[in-house]
Amino acid sequence: MSDIVGELARVAGAFDQPTLTLLYRGHAKVVIAMLRSAFTRDNRTISAARLHAQVDTYLDQLRIDGFTDLPSGSGRDLCLRWMRGQWLVRSVADDGAEVYTLTSHAQDALNLVTNLTRERASLSEHRIATIVNAVRRFNTEVNPDRGARVDILNSEIARLTRERDRLLQGADLTRPSADYMLEGYGELLQLVAALPSDFARVQEAFTALRTQILGSFRAEDRHAGEVIDDYLRRTDSLMTATAEGRAFEGAFTLLRDDELLLQLREDLSALLSHPMAEDILNDVDRRDLRGTVGLIRRGIDAVLAQRNRVTATLREYIQTHNTVRDRELDNTLRQLDAELARWMTSAGPRTTVALPLLPARLDVHHLRERFHNPDDDAGPPPLRDVTTQRPDGLTLADLLAQGGPSLDQLRAAVHEALASDEPLASLGRLFDALDAPLRRPVEIFGLLHLTTNMDDFVRDKEHTEVYRTLRPDGTRRDLAVPVITPGPQSPDSPVTFAEEPRGRAPRLEPA
Repeated sequence: MSDIVGELARVAGAFDQPTLTLLYRGHAKVVIAMLRSAFTRDNRTISAARLHAQVDTYLDQLRIDGFTDLPSGSGRDLCLRWMRGQWLVRSVADDGAEVYTLTSHAQDALNLVTNLTRERASLSEHRIATIVNAVRRFNTEVNPDRGARVDILNSEIARLTRERDRLLQGADLTRPSADYMLEGYGELLQLVAALPSDFARVQEAFTALRTQILGSFRAEDRHAGEVIDDYLRRTDSLMTATAEGRAFEGAFTLLRDDELLLQLREDLSALLSHPMAEDILNDVDRRDLRGTVGLIRRGIDAVLAQRNRVTATLREYIQTHNTVRDRELDNTLRQLDAELARWMTSAGPRTTVALPLLPARLDVHHLRERFHNPDDDAGPPPLRDVTTQRPDGLTLADLLAQGGPSLDQLRAAVHEALASDEPLASLGRLFDALDAPLRRPVEIFGLLHLTTNMDDFVRDKEHTEVYRTLRPDGTRRDLAVPVITPGPQSPDSPVTFAEEPRGRAPRLEPA
């Protein structure tokens, strides 16, 4: 009988992981697209305010393009929601600013989507050769039979010797196929893309270990010597307490070999300069492969920095842990408990005791906050002479042409149009009849400001008309504005203008 119940439990546990909850949430496609756009390989941390603004911008762009199935809330709300889903973590940088970083779960989800977007053959010669070589190398390193290891090494030496002699004799180089090269580059990119999530997983393991140690320190009632002994013992085993730490310890031992990193850099340069690389790799793939060594160094530095922060936090806790103060507080609480038990033996069920929640405030009439500073009485420094830095050829007319609307002239034009014997068709026709200096785009806002709060004009919300504007540099632009026409008006009613708007002016759209 198959163990379907146990298998279902294991699958359910996998689906509860933050990686799969991100991929199977309601707006997974939108969330992953925004995370991929914001966090790049060279931009692993983003300030909190900047990410909030970026998410708001992404949502606005999607709404403009017609997407309706979008997550609700502002950029800040979405970031906080992603933090609760364990896809983002917010921390304080060295400069004191709050920054967001992707968790290992989110990076795994993004890597999975990236792998699915790449075209890759499921079975190829390169894939089989890679498996065979990996099994052969692994067997060479762990085979317990000394003779078997020697035989494997002898066969490998003989194979390499034959290949070297063949090349020295002038034999032709074996030219790999395009599919073989494509599969090889694809596997390299996949391995490199998984490095950031691996390093992030180690950092999260250190953070979790720090939380466990601090929790055990606060919860257990032990002497200071026992706490220090436990701290030292756990500090020695920080790198070996978790599977991630042990894996990083082995990788760190391998990667701190400068000769090995130099060899890796040279091999990557040779692969990038291969004649077939021009047709297979794009600019993004080249940048990813070229920055592999730097990515490894940054990942190692980040993990070591996290480990140092954990050690510093625990050391500070040990140094600031005041056993005498804790004992005094514990004795005070015990005395309060004893007094409460004694009081309950004679008090009734509804008896109350008036206790102040906060201590009484001190009545201080004046508290000096700062002392005299002679620099406060010093005069301001003399102004710099900037007359020689004035732009050439700039006149008052040029400045006015770049300024706001000419309200006085526009008010006179509107008053004249309403007082004229010829009926005014619309505000747009009035604008087209104005002089060129009064037909700037900004003058439309002046007209709308003057006519929005006038009872003499009526706005048509369903139809628009085109305002043909003329900029000071001679360029033209047509803007669509709701049709505004004069309403019914008696001959004796005066024309009035409101200085402060009571309503909202219509919105301008490109024609």
